[in-house]
Amino acid sequence: SRRPESTSKPQPHRCPESSFVVGAMNLFRLAGDMLHLASILLLVIKLHKSKSCVGVSCRMQEMYAIVFCCRYLDLLWSFISVYNTVMKLVFITTTLYLVWLMRCKTPICQTYERSSDSFPYEMYLLGPCFLLGLLCTEEYTIPDVLWSSSIWIESVAIVPQLVLLQSIHEVENLTSDFVGCMGAYRMLYILNWVYRYFAEDFVNVTGWIGGLVQTALYCDFFYYYAKSKWYGSKLVLPGSE
Repeated sequence: SRRPESTSKPQPHRCPESSFVVGAMNLFRLAGDMLHLASILLLVIKLHKSKSCVGVSCRMQEMYAIVFCCRYLDLLWSFISVYNTVMKLVFITTTLYLVWLMRCKTPICQTYERSSDSFPYEMYLLGPCFLLGLLCTEEYTIPDVLWSSSIWIESVAIVPQLVLLQSIHEVENLTSDFVGCMGAYRMLYILNWVYRYFAEDFVNVTGWIGGLVQTALYCDFFYYYAKSKWYGSKLVLPGSE
C-alpha cells in the first residue's frame, strides 16, 4: 500500500504512484489519496469539535506514525514533486498531531480511554511486521527494510481501532465515518493497482498482499457500517452490548 512515495533509486516498485507524477491521470490513486486525507481531517474535526476522543484509538495512530516515519525517510534526500512532498509531510505531521492531542492536549486527553485502547501492538504486531519486512525486502539497506516493514505494519494498523470499537456500546457517526473513509481509500488503492498492472505492467507483490490483508480486516466493519447508513442509525457492532 503506498501513499505518494519514492526513493532515489529508479526501481519500478519505487515509482511515485500519484497521477500527477506517473504521467497518466490515475483517478483511483488520486481519489484514494484524497479519501485518506479526508479521514484524517474528519478525525481532527471530531476531536476539536467534541473535545473528546472517546471511541478513537490512539494506538492505531501511533502505528500509522511508525508507518509514515519508516516509509518516508526519502524526504531527507529525494525530491519528486511538490504534491509528493506535501502529501508525505501532511501524513506525518497530522498523524503525530493526533497522537499529541489524545495523549497530551487538555481536555481531549482527559477523555482518552487508556484501559479500553490497550491492544499491545508492540508485543504482537511490530516484531512480526519487521521480520516480514526483512524477509520481503528487495535490498538489504535500512531504507528498503523499513519501507518493506511499513507495508506490513500498515496492513494491521487498524487492529487496535477495531478492538476498541468492539468494546464500546455505540460508535459515534464521525468516528464511524473516519474508519469508513480509511477502508474506502484502501479499496481505491486496490483499484489503482489493477489499473497500473494493466496500464503499466506494475507489479508490487508485497504491497498487494499487505493491502489485501488490510482490506480483509475492514470487511466485517463495512457490513455493519453500510447497514447503519442504510437505516440511518448509529453503528453498533456485535458484542458491543
